[in-house]
Amino acid sequence: MPLTPHVPTAPRARRGRGPAVTAGVLALTLLPLTGAAATGPDVRWATTTATAQTPQVFDDEAGGDADADDPALWVSPTAPADSVLLGTLKNGGLDVYGLDGSRLQHLDVAPTPDGAEEGSRYNNVDVVRGARLGGRVVDLAVVSDRGRDRLRLFEIDPRGAAAGAEVLRDVTAADAAPVFNTTETAVDEQRNAYGLAAGLAPDGGVQVLTTRRNTTEFAVLELVPAADGTVGYRQASRQALPAAFTLPGGSTWAPCEEPGEGPQAEGVVHDAVGGAWFVAQEDVGIWRITVDGDRAASRQLVDTVRGFGVPATYDEDTETCRVTGADPGVSGTHLSADVEGLTLLRGGDGAGYLLASSQGDSTFAAYALEPGPDAPPRYVGGFSVVDGAPAAEGGPAVDGVQHSDGATLTTADLGPAFPHGVFVSHDGEATPTATGEDGSDRVATNFKLVPLERITAPLGLTR
Repeated sequence: MPLTPHVPTAPRARRGRGPAVTAGVLALTLLPLTGAAATGPDVRWATTTATAQTPQVFDDEAGGDADADDPALWVSPTAPADSVLLGTLKNGGLDVYGLDGSRLQHLDVAPTPDGAEEGSRYNNVDVVRGARLGGRVVDLAVVSDRGRDRLRLFEIDPRGAAAGAEVLRDVTAADAAPVFNTTETAVDEQRNAYGLAAGLAPDGGVQVLTTRRNTTEFAVLELVPAADGTVGYRQASRQALPAAFTLPGGSTWAPCEEPGEGPQAEGVVHDAVGGAWFVAQEDVGIWRITVDGDRAASRQLVDTVRGFGVPATYDEDTETCRVTGADPGVSGTHLSADVEGLTLLRGGDGAGYLLASSQGDSTFAAYALEPGPDAPPRYVGGFSVVDGAPAAEGGPAVDGVQHSDGATLTTADLGPAFPHGVFVSHDGEATPTATGEDGSDRVATNFKLVPLERITAPLGLTR
């Protein structure tokens, strides 16, 4: 949900209240950030447009409560034009699209177990290629089911778009257990698996980092093949990000949240080259985390949101956060809360860039990944995706991106439409809006596809 810096315009949706989280309430001294300057000779800005989009979905009963959230790309190694886009639709399930945005396949959410109060809700998705599981090498889509606190696993047909309505096949093990909770009753409280990214382990297996809704916790999971050809998972580690921060001068600050909630994280991306995970803690900033076995080997806050450190208190009457003190002047300058989707650009020359969704102002920030594990990413500029001009043949323009939840990209040549790669973003306010039978506006969301060179060229991102 879009936020002004640390002051929610509306409360986050809640599905049951659990106990206050204490595991992630850790103090941390804020260090100066390399990317703190918002201007300079190397900082650039781009305004670009999308050339394709997926069909609008609607978060109402007539639309199957579909709400687009997070995209992922599967790139075909043999027929790039047959690469596909995956997109989660929360209660609406999971869609597969061709590169022209057309829907190829729709998968409903998993059935609700008997006696459960809450149904499945597909939140984030990622793709991992070349996974070695049970003597097989497969490509997988990994989905966080925030409704039932599970991972859902899907095998990807190597034909890609040529497989039509059979691109994905559910291979989730029948005995897949909750990620964070120990009982189904606790699952119904909805402090469940939320954000997610997957990556190959050194042995060819798959690691998944998933965050936990309404808390600061995250877990690293390992996928495990079952004898029947399905795929399960086991928890390798479980940790927490800080929920409070010691500011210069000694005062302690925590972002304003609803009572009983912690500053959650959602956007996650795995950096295979750097051996790290980048995690977006929505009301705080971006973390770079390395994991060694059952512990976080390193944890570095590489940039913060605007309003970081500003004291505020939640007002139960207005259901908003009210600023209660002076701005200490220690916040970042590039991200407006929530910081959401993260994606990586790795070029053939070894250069790397992190792109982050600044949901509060509907922009994206770009950071250069500097060599060395302790060098924080360096802010190099940003961009926005705006409404395009009508097509030459008189067709409608593709509208811009507002309040993006998730993003992904590839630098691969995907054929005539995207010869230099593509950037894909969730659009939280797809237009034109539709009207329901009662005359009210229907909330529409979808995914936008932008030729990657429209971002890399004006920002000077080498690839």
